[in-house]
Amino acid sequence: MKRNFRFWIYGLMGLFMLSSCAATKPKNAFEYYTLPDSPNYALPENWAAWPGKKDLADTTPLGLRDQQQISQADVFFIHPTSFLNKRGHDQWNAEINNSKVNQITDEGAIQYQATIFNEVGRIYAPRYRQAHFEAFFTEDTASARKSLLLAYTDVKAAFDYFLEKENQGRPIILAGHSQGALHMIRLLQDYFDKPDSMRNKLVVAYAVGWPIPKDEFRFLKACEYPEGTGCICSWRSFKMGHKPKHIKNEAEVIITNPLNWKTTEDYISKEFNLGAVLDGFDKSPVIGMSGARIYKGILWVDKPKFKFSFLYPFANFHRGDLNIFYMNVRENVKTRLNSFWR
Repeated sequence: MKRNFRFWIYGLMGLFMLSSCAATKPKNAFEYYTLPDSPNYALPENWAAWPGKKDLADTTPLGLRDQQQISQADVFFIHPTSFLNKRGHDQWNAEINNSKVNQITDEGAIQYQATIFNEVGRIYAPRYRQAHFEAFFTEDTASARKSLLLAYTDVKAAFDYFLEKENQGRPIILAGHSQGALHMIRLLQDYFDKPDSMRNKLVVAYAVGWPIPKDEFRFLKACEYPEGTGCICSWRSFKMGHKPKHIKNEAEVIITNPLNWKTTEDYISKEFNLGAVLDGFDKSPVIGMSGARIYKGILWVDKPKFKFSFLYPFANFHRGDLNIFYMNVRENVKTRLNSFWR
C-alpha cells in the first residue's frame, strides 16, 4: 500500500509544481554546472528495465502475466520526468545513480506504465540524464534546450546499444510518456522517418503526454485504426469539458482515442474501457473506469474514481494518461503486433 500511495503522491507533487512553476528560473545557467557522468549502457544497472534483470517491469496487476521470456518483439520504453527536486536545484540533469530519482522512476513509470507491454515484448527502459522538471517552465530557455539535448543524447546512445547488442532484428515497439514522448519524437525522426530507415521494423509508437504536430514527420503518420502498424498514437488527458488555454494557439496535433483507436471526435463510453490500473497491483484492473472523446487536439476523459481521488483537484490527468487506459493499450499492442506479422 505504501508504494501505491507514493505513486499518487508523486503525481500530486508534480501537478502542484506544474501549477506553480511557470516561468521559474534555476540558480544558474546550464554551462555553470559540471555534467553528470554519461551512462555506460553495457551495464544492466544503467537500465530501469532490462530483460534477465529482476525489476518492476516484470510485475503485473492481479490476473495478468508477464510473458517477456517467450515474446517475439522488443519494447523500448522512455520514462517520463522523475527529477523533481525543489526550485533552485543544483543540476539541470539528473545523475544516473540518483537513488531518489530512480525510486520515483521505478515505482511510478516502470511499474505503472512499462508493464503494460510485458505480455508482448522484452522491455528495455534506459536510465538517462533526464532534464529537470523546471526545464519545461523556466525563463532560461537556452539552458532548457541544452538540458533536453543532453537527455536525448543518452536516449539515443541507449537505443544504439539496444540495436547493436540486443534487438537482433526483432520487431520494435516504442513507448514513452511526457519527457519520454518528447525524446521519442526525435528518435523517430533519426531512425524511422527516412527513406532508408528501419520503418519496416516499427510495430507502433505510443508517444503519450506530449503534443506532436501532424506535420512533424515526413513519412510516419498517425494511427487511424486499431490494427495499423508503423504509425504513431498520441494523446493528452484532461477532465471532460476542460479547455486548457494553450490549445487555442496550438498547431494541429496527432490525437488518438485509446478507447477505439481512431482519430474521430465521437464520445466512446466507459463500457469500452477494458481496465484502468490506478490503485495497486494487488488488484485486477478496474473495468469501465472512464469514457473519453477527442476535443481539439486533447483527450477529454470522464473523471476517474480511485483511492485518494478526492485529493486530486486538477483537470489535467497527465499522470494517468496511460494508466486510465492500461488494458486498452495492453490489448491494442497485441492487435498491432499480430497485424505486423501478417
